[in-house]
Amino acid sequence: MSRLDSVTSKARRFVAAFGRRPDDGKPAGARDTEDPSLFRPLIYGDPTRLHIHPTAVVNNALFNLSSGEVTVGEYAFFGHSVSVLTGTHDWTKFGAERQIAVPQSGRDVVIEEGAWVSSHAIIVACRIGAHSVVGVGSLVLHDVEPYTIVAGSPAKVLREIPRPHDVVKAEFDQHAGVGEVGAE
Repeated sequence: MSRLDSVTSKARRFVAAFGRRPDDGKPAGARDTEDPSLFRPLIYGDPTRLHIHPTAVVNNALFNLSSGEVTVGEYAFFGHSVSVLTGTHDWTKFGAERQIAVPQSGRDVVIEEGAWVSSHAIIVACRIGAHSVVGVGSLVLHDVEPYTIVAGSPAKVLREIPRPHDVVKAEFDQHAGVGEVGAE
C-alpha cells in the first residue's frame, strides 16, 4: 500500500467514525440544502480521547478533551452548537499559572445510547443516561439517569420517559377489555 493510499484510508476511517458522507461531509440522511459546516465538530485536545459511535450524530459540537475522554453511544444525537467539556482549570492557582493549570484526566463525559442533547446545551464532566433528553440551552453538571428529561441552568429533572416495555404493557392493558364478557 502506497503512502497516499494509507493516508486516504485513514482519512476515510476518520470520516466514517463521524457518520459522514465522504463526498460532502454531511451525515447520512442530511438534506442537500443543509450547510456542511453544521456537521463538523470542533475538537480541542487529543482527538484519540474522542469516541463517537458511527450511528451517532454530533453536528457542529465542541468537544474539549483536555481533562478526560468523551464517549458518544449508538444513535445518540445532538442539536447544533452543543458543548461537551472535560476541561477545567485549577482555581487554587492565580494569574498565568491558572491559565495553564489543567488536570490531564478524571473528568470524562459519557453520552449513552439514544440520548438526545438539544441545541446549545453544555455538558460538563458527567454521564448522560441512555434514551434521556437534555433540553435546549441546558447546563448539565451532574449525571442524568437513563430515560429522564432534564432542562435548565443548572439542569433539573423535569420528568421520566416511559421505558419501551412499559409502553407496550400500557397498550396491552388498554386492549385487555376487548372481548370480555358482555362485549359482542
